[in-house]
Amino acid sequence: MSAAISRNRRDAPPGPVAGGADSAPGAPQAAPAENKWLVSMAVIFGVLMSAIDTSVVNVALPNIQGNVGATQQEITWISTGYLISVVILMPLTNWLSLRFGRKKVYLTSLVVFTAASFMCGISRSLGELIFWRVIQGFGAGTLQPLAQAMFREAFPPEQQGLAMGIFGLVVLSGPAIGPTLGGYITDNFNWPWIFFINLPIGVIGFLVALRVLEDPPYMHGGSRAKVDAVGIALLTVGLATLQTMLEQGEEDDWFSSAFICWLTAIAAVSLIGFIWWELTHDEPAVDLRVLKNVTFASGTFIGGILGVGLFASLFLLPQYMQVLLGFDATQSGLALMPRSLTMMVVMPIGGALYNRLGARFMIGVGLALAGYAQWVMGHFTLETGRQDILIPQVIQGVGFALVFVALSTAALATIPKAKMTSATGLNNLIRQLGGSFGTALVVTLLTRHVAQARADLVQYASTGDPAFMQRWSGLTGTFAAQGHPLETARQMALRALDGLIQRQAAMVAYEYIFLWIGLLFALCLPLLLFLKTPMRPAVDDPVVMAE
Repeated sequence: MSAAISRNRRDAPPGPVAGGADSAPGAPQAAPAENKWLVSMAVIFGVLMSAIDTSVVNVALPNIQGNVGATQQEITWISTGYLISVVILMPLTNWLSLRFGRKKVYLTSLVVFTAASFMCGISRSLGELIFWRVIQGFGAGTLQPLAQAMFREAFPPEQQGLAMGIFGLVVLSGPAIGPTLGGYITDNFNWPWIFFINLPIGVIGFLVALRVLEDPPYMHGGSRAKVDAVGIALLTVGLATLQTMLEQGEEDDWFSSAFICWLTAIAAVSLIGFIWWELTHDEPAVDLRVLKNVTFASGTFIGGILGVGLFASLFLLPQYMQVLLGFDATQSGLALMPRSLTMMVVMPIGGALYNRLGARFMIGVGLALAGYAQWVMGHFTLETGRQDILIPQVIQGVGFALVFVALSTAALATIPKAKMTSATGLNNLIRQLGGSFGTALVVTLLTRHVAQARADLVQYASTGDPAFMQRWSGLTGTFAAQGHPLETARQMALRALDGLIQRQAAMVAYEYIFLWIGLLFALCLPLLLFLKTPMRPAVDDPVVMAE
């Protein structure tokens, strides 16, 4: 084959391969057109529930806190417990599928998630609610990896971008639609309805999946995977302590807390032991050897870094709108809708264009757009209006859609079908951990930069500063004119000025972190050089990795 042809193929994504299943190890086999859409419909229900659930519940936490009589620190365990069980189950998805069958695992997960949702809704104490949230997380943990694997296998090679576009659209609908839905339910109904809305979706999803889904041929009649008790135990302890550390670190002042130090040490020892055990064990619970695939490893690593910026951005903007602009939960959710709608439009289009544009180009353009949107947000003020928020949301929606579609497709492009479920479990786990790290990092940076900015601004709030004295005098006169005694008016004016300083300090911190997230997206651009995308194989060519 000529060098010229090879160069032209260098960054092209995988296309259809002649010659059967063995011609391209990572290429899924074509399925009848009606089958791929039936499979898509069957798995969308489970992914949609698990994707929306976290953000819906987070919006309702203040209401739940008052109803169950919990402290601020106690109520966070409703989210923390759920996330711990999710990250534990994600990497075990392939082992469970091999041992019990993929269809059975998916249906069981739907039943567990739906039943636990009902139990969460009727819970009347904090302990009950946390317990059922943990059970709900065990149900949710396998849904996304299984769905991603089934999407990959249902669509033919030339439509893998479209498959990941549809999958990404559903996954990202969680942080996009969740706040709006959660805000509406919280403002208009009782909090149990944030759990009860899962019931009809879960029942319909179960019935459709029961009728449509089948285990792939390579899972028929195979030997049952043995129980890797040591590996599962190390994984459970390691991920549980790591997720708890990320969730509770800021509240406990990180490593000044003995509790956080112990969690970190236990997580490090457990996860190092887990990696060593899985790599040396004959039948590991989690097949880490899939990371020897350079395409998958590089794509998953980049996805983890992008998860830091993506989840940090999705967390920060609603906080800014509610804390500084005075939006309620419903209003902030509606303000995010342009990004959601943009992603809904762009993701299927991006998936269809993947074969033409290639992974690196799409990811590069997406990162540039996401970074530019963050730069615009870094210039928001206390007077920013809804119209000012709209444009960067649309730009960021395009960027996120392009990045997710291209990265998901490229990372899994050369994974053999028999290892697809294992790969999707690891891929989702790394992205989830990256998101947890990003959120924890943003909360820490926000807290510390607000304190620093306040300390800087307070220096000017002195009787020796003419501008401060003029403002204090003016506010004192305003309150005195309302009938307050002079001394009371002076104290009210000081409190008003203190509130203004706090708002200005928070605005400085938000601006800094918006720009920091944009810089993180920009720093990901050089990492594309390490994303080894497969060249489109010819009829007789094996899959070759681009340099």
